[in-house]
Amino acid sequence: MTNVARDIKTVTIRQGLADVHRKTWKRLAEAGTWWDGAMRIAIASEVRNVGACALCKRRKAALSPYSVIGTHDSIEALPEYLVDVIHRIVSDPGRLSQSWMHGILADGLSDTEYVETVGVIVNVLAVDQCRRGIGLALLPLPGPIPGEPTGYRPEGAKSGPAWVPMLAPEDVSQAEANLYPDIPLVSYVLRALSLVPAETRAYNEIAHEQYTPAGTSWDLDCEVREITFAQLELIASKVSVLNGCFY
Repeated sequence: MTNVARDIKTVTIRQGLADVHRKTWKRLAEAGTWWDGAMRIAIASEVRNVGACALCKRRKAALSPYSVIGTHDSIEALPEYLVDVIHRIVSDPGRLSQSWMHGILADGLSDTEYVETVGVIVNVLAVDQCRRGIGLALLPLPGPIPGEPTGYRPEGAKSGPAWVPMLAPEDVSQAEANLYPDIPLVSYVLRALSLVPAETRAYNEIAHEQYTPAGTSWDLDCEVREITFAQLELIASKVSVLNGCFY
């Protein structure tokens, strides 16, 4: 982790931001809930490889990505169905479909493994894009840390409006205490990864530093960054449009 400490000295950033990048990278290398550290690092490596994939570029240019057949350019460390999940989510998330999701599950990927994979993708993209935006070099991926996945699935998770089960605030048990912030409405974006609570917590930590602390968006007069909340939301909205984010 010495590379992280040395690199951040070249740009003045908040200590909290530097700390969450260190913590995210350490957690990335550790065994998660359904994937071990080696698998999580392999997923992270594939996330960074998507930009070089010719198939993804052809699909992105096509009227429908499902009309283009081929094999992804990959690092060949993961099964093809998991490579497809990573590449589609990273390169063209706005055109995923529920039928595609059902096909992924039929290929053998469990709903919990899917959610943890999404969590790893979110972690890597959040840190990488932040560092690109402020002019820092990307962090080298860490080596995996030995350990076994916990295999924890929250009993209160239920099927509903999403493609995978989610954990509603009223169904949170003691094991998921403090999973959600104490705010009037826990939006679905905060619940999206809740089938794997550890990934929800990781997302919340990154969002706290790279966006705003939970709950501050309810207070339009609150200024938690160097720019106003209105300015922050203008940037966030523009980025969402550019990324085809329905949310």
